[in-house]
Amino acid sequence: MVIGDRLRELRENLNLSQGGIEKRTGLLRCYISRVEHGHTVPSFATLEKLARALEVALCQIFYFDDAPSPNPLKAESALWGSSGKDARLLAKFRRHLKRHSRE
Repeated sequence: MVIGDRLRELRENLNLSQGGIEKRTGLLRCYISRVEHGHTVPSFATLEKLARALEVALCQIFYFDDAPSPNPLKAESALWGSSGKDARLLAKFRRHLKRHSRE
């Protein structure tokens, strides 16, 4: 999966330049270029900044299919993580996100 290609696609869909993303995120234009060209792997925090700047849910950055992108707010998604291994994984994500959102 090439994150940089997806980020460039989302940026271009909004008719934004790398400079526009720089203004929205505070990330340097040269860093954004390095991410888009696959020379740098962004951290989770950086991906969150980019998703906000691109006005998409974080999960849509990882969605590469031709089908419509997933809607994280649909009721069907509430079934995942309701029990077993998925519930433990979801709880772990929540703990990490909670810690991360305080920073």
